[in-house]
Amino acid sequence: MDSGLILLVFLALLFAWGLNRVRRALRLGPVGYAGVVIVFVIVMLLIYGQQYA
Repeated sequence: MDSGLILLVFLALLFAWGLNRVRRALRLGPVGYAGVVIVFVIVMLLIYGQQYA
């Protein structure tokens, strides 16, 4: 397994945990929550793609 991929999964889990705390604090609705998750996924894919470009 690629070490970069393991790091990516770890960062995603950390982000999800943090996002849950932020969502409770800001009282984000499901739409806001989904928007943040989509932006995070796009950014992670761009970072991951840069490694092999």
